[in-house]
Amino acid sequence: EEQDRLLRNQPDQPQNPKVLRIAIIGAPNAGKSTLSNQLLGRKVFPVSQKVHTTRCKARGVVTYEDTQLIILDTPGLTSPFKAKRHKLDEAMLTDPWDSMKHADLVLVLVDVSDHWTRNCLSKEVLKCLSQFPDIPSVLVLNKVDLLKKKFILLELVTELTEGIVNGRKLEVKSEFKHNSSSSAKSPLQVTRASPPENRAHEPHCLQETDQAQEGCSLDNSSDARASESSLVTEEAQAPKRYGPRDLKNMKGWPCFQEIFMLAALRGEEVDTLKRYLLMQAKPGPWEFHSRVLTSQSPQEICDNIIREKVLEYLPREVPYGVIQVTEMWEEGPSGELLIVQNLLVPRKSHMMMLIGRGGKVISRIAQEASQDLMNAFLCDVRLKLKVDVKT
Repeated sequence: EEQDRLLRNQPDQPQNPKVLRIAIIGAPNAGKSTLSNQLLGRKVFPVSQKVHTTRCKARGVVTYEDTQLIILDTPGLTSPFKAKRHKLDEAMLTDPWDSMKHADLVLVLVDVSDHWTRNCLSKEVLKCLSQFPDIPSVLVLNKVDLLKKKFILLELVTELTEGIVNGRKLEVKSEFKHNSSSSAKSPLQVTRASPPENRAHEPHCLQETDQAQEGCSLDNSSDARASESSLVTEEAQAPKRYGPRDLKNMKGWPCFQEIFMLAALRGEEVDTLKRYLLMQAKPGPWEFHSRVLTSQSPQEICDNIIREKVLEYLPREVPYGVIQVTEMWEEGPSGELLIVQNLLVPRKSHMMMLIGRGGKVISRIAQEASQDLMNAFLCDVRLKLKVDVKT
């Protein structure tokens, strides 16, 4: 009731409010929801190792002093074929595009630990960016902590930006010892691609100086002599608009304004990105009350967290056919939340997998989901899960 009241009523406003609407897009499982949760400071979006955990667009709200960041966490950009394969709703195809229409800034997230997909942006992402060329975009390289050889990031930056950042051409100069152990510990030092007059005023992860700014090098404790790597910028005029023919030959996007490198799961460098986002906010009225953390209802948060656990513990395509039905949602005598949810599956074999031998799987799902719900709602939660075959 309190959440509904805060969402329904007019938000409070500081004297000089500022706001920034941020769309986070990328391939499925790139870490969009993980990054959103880290920016919010609390887990309100579902996260799992399987693709398409996020099923619809949801908004998170970060309020800091007079500034409000509205984070548009979206489903991974996917094709109609893959949407049909995973039994996804039509909204899974349209929600990322709808979020872009309302965004002031777009973060393009790339999982650099996935060597199959990291060298180029997906056609869906490129198409999305080309449809909204006037919206500023930022490249975010995620999961950099999983890379043993940090110099790979230099190659990825060149490929994912088509060699152009902030309208300036990049030239990679690298000298690495051909010793895998030393290069794995080498810090990444790169020059930034912004004009010289702006360099002292903005937080960036691309640094011009020989010694990277604290918090921006990937390994501050490593031996700086192990590598000498830089991105040198030259003037270049990137075309503003790209048609379908141009996209066929493109691996990256030449209109990114900034590049950030972080590890969202561990929270590394997320604060650096957060400070940058707060600085990009423009004068405008707040959309949400300062006490609102997400636009989702408590029931939606509950459904998402339970589905997250089901995705984690059921194999292959099985969890995508589960239907959730909440049968009870009540407040107990001591203020605890009592929830009973029925999980409907299409086959008896799926039901046996979900229950597990001796009920171990469903018990573990209920236990982990209860803990996440307590962390989200800041109260005791008693969750009971039932499993039935849907008729």
